[in-house]
Amino acid sequence: MESISTERWSNLIDKARDVLKIELRDYYGTDAALFDNWRSGNLDAVTAHYRRWFEYFTTAYVEAGRSFSRVRVVSEPLSDYQRMAVIHSGVTVDAGERLRWLPRRLVSAEALPGNDCLILDGSAVVFNVLDADAGELVEVQYSTEPDVVKFCEDAFDRSWNLAVPHHEYSAKTIPA
Repeated sequence: MESISTERWSNLIDKARDVLKIELRDYYGTDAALFDNWRSGNLDAVTAHYRRWFEYFTTAYVEAGRSFSRVRVVSEPLSDYQRMAVIHSGVTVDAGERLRWLPRRLVSAEALPGNDCLILDGSAVVFNVLDADAGELVEVQYSTEPDVVKFCEDAFDRSWNLAVPHHEYSAKTIPA
């Protein structure tokens, strides 16, 4: 496993044809400004953020014949951050992202990576190592080791099969 720059991380993801992502946290500090806008009711800023993702997914993925699939492992009741994500992620799903939600209680006996990961074309894995308090990225790790890739692919497949498709997911904490 090697530590790589965020620039290399971005280039690897931009070049991949098929990206599978497992997210394991209930809060991401990298989205702090977005989350603050949502909490304060500045929905124009939130909508603008998701509109940029919509444009990115439609041009970089769907129109280019690429795919991006994500499983979000979440605690229930949902954190405020994940409530925001559930409410607004329909935009990226409508743009072509495949997204499923997996209640954390269903993965107690599942083998999952220790950090969020992105599996790139079934041949490499990028791990996002985040700090404990703020949920900020502190290191990006990269591996092409076949055993590591297979472990992450198997974890993604198990998680995907347990998870609920975005448009079918609902939680008690999401307002009607």
